[in-house]
Amino acid sequence: MSVKIIVGSQWGDEGKGKITDILAEKVDLVVRYQGGNNAGHTVVVGEKTFKLHLIPSGVLYSSCCCVIGNGVVLDPEVLFKEMDTLRLQGIEVKPEKFKISSLCHVILPFHKLLDSDQESVRREEKIGTTGRGIGPAYTDKVSRCGIRVIDLLSKERLAKRIHKRNWPALLPNHTLSVDAVIDQYYELGQRLKPFVTDTSLFINNAIDEGKNVILEGAQGTMLDVDHGTYPFVTSSNPVSGGACMGVGIGPHKIDQVVGVTKAYITRVGEGPFPTELTDETGEYLCQRGAEFGTTTGRKRRCGWLDLVVMRYANRVNGITDVCLTKLDVLDGLKTIKVCVGYQTPTGMITEFPLDLDEFSQSVPVYEELPGWSEDIANITEYSQLPENAKKYIEYIAQKTGVKISLVSVGSKRNQTIHLLTI
Repeated sequence: MSVKIIVGSQWGDEGKGKITDILAEKVDLVVRYQGGNNAGHTVVVGEKTFKLHLIPSGVLYSSCCCVIGNGVVLDPEVLFKEMDTLRLQGIEVKPEKFKISSLCHVILPFHKLLDSDQESVRREEKIGTTGRGIGPAYTDKVSRCGIRVIDLLSKERLAKRIHKRNWPALLPNHTLSVDAVIDQYYELGQRLKPFVTDTSLFINNAIDEGKNVILEGAQGTMLDVDHGTYPFVTSSNPVSGGACMGVGIGPHKIDQVVGVTKAYITRVGEGPFPTELTDETGEYLCQRGAEFGTTTGRKRRCGWLDLVVMRYANRVNGITDVCLTKLDVLDGLKTIKVCVGYQTPTGMITEFPLDLDEFSQSVPVYEELPGWSEDIANITEYSQLPENAKKYIEYIAQKTGVKISLVSVGSKRNQTIHLLTI
């Protein structure tokens, strides 16, 4: 039996989808524990590319059961569109292999309108939200006035709870048909019903039976609402600690925490980013790495790998293994820089500063390593890598104190180098 958490070590977009897909071949359950359809995973299998937003990457294996845990906020419309797209690609999502927590909170059309309205008035303090209603849905959850999946199964209860929220008063600039939304979401609830269950019980029973489980997070550590670069964060807890809460299992059942880290670093949206490159090198990384959001299509900001951020992520998540992705994107660079500390107004620091103002003024302190000119995209054995590529991997492991178990050199399943078994 093994229970692994897959967590992003940066600002999201680290390649968690591919890593989950690779590991899912040998597991029985893949469980999504937080976030919503503001996240996106791209998985390439053969000549097919799958873009997933809600359904865990394990759906691509017929032997694997996928679960959406209670910590996720669910947009039923998006979910069914995703299921339809998968069906056209030859993947049928059936109730026996796909479970949804009855306790998931639901994103309503009102949440999306409120999300856009709130972002439009922030002006210079924009967060960079995707506008998909994630934040307002989590706000309603914490305020104890949200709608859960179980509420969609009773039209009377759904109507009572939606009317109690008084959405027309909250959205005076929009024409709303509350009754139409009630009808629509009750019908969506009937479509969801075959998939809905007590997922905490389901997952705990599976663990007790000795099955292998992956808990899959969305976004990344630096977007965590508690531990990230607040307020430029998401509305949930992508860190490993959020997994137990988001699926309903005890922490003593976790065996490994696998951190996924790009060989460089990216960020989407607003917020400080010390190692950001706005020059030709930044554009090189963006184009070679196809750094455009799976969900929004937005161009990602690119920068050198930041070991201050990586060490911080290792600490707050308790990361036991690192999967290093997109190493191939660095092909052709004569020199590779790595941030090892920050120069701040109060002096040099090597630990991540919790004060956003201090972080915003941080100037990266770099060490330089020689690059490599070879194309490594088709290499599957560590020994075949260029010496400087191996030195780069070993440097990261030595500087962070966490073993690197897997290296990805491309988007396809077979573009992977396994260093250790995870």
